[in-house]
Amino acid sequence: MRYTLFEHQKDLIILIARLLLMTLFVMSGWSKLTNFAGTAGYLASLGAPMPSLAAGIAILMEFFVGIALVVGFFTRPLAALMALFVLGTALIGHHFWSMPEPDKAANMIQFYKNISIMGGLLLLSVTGAGKYSVDRR
Repeated sequence: MRYTLFEHQKDLIILIARLLLMTLFVMSGWSKLTNFAGTAGYLASLGAPMPSLAAGIAILMEFFVGIALVVGFFTRPLAALMALFVLGTALIGHHFWSMPEPDKAANMIQFYKNISIMGGLLLLSVTGAGKYSVDRR
């Protein structure tokens, strides 16, 4: 009885968690896809190596892997891969330790938000997509 409150709703909650985790990525990936040149330029300004390739990887991960995770396709390995991608974006895009104020404070928050999202993705890689997913079919 201790933990049965959500036990019957577990698959629905995993579906909602997938949707919530991926909303940011799918929206951001779509924005990058529809403005590839701007994305590559932004990544170049951050000092990302091979900015056009990096933009393509960002679009692939955020939009296409994001949609795959929403529908629960190949969930465990893609969630783990997305966690690594999020770590990379934190290190490349939010390196607060080398920034002056006020950029430092804002980027520190963004960095740790990425770390928190990684936690959700790692949890998803362990739990799997649940009943409401392509993986379950």
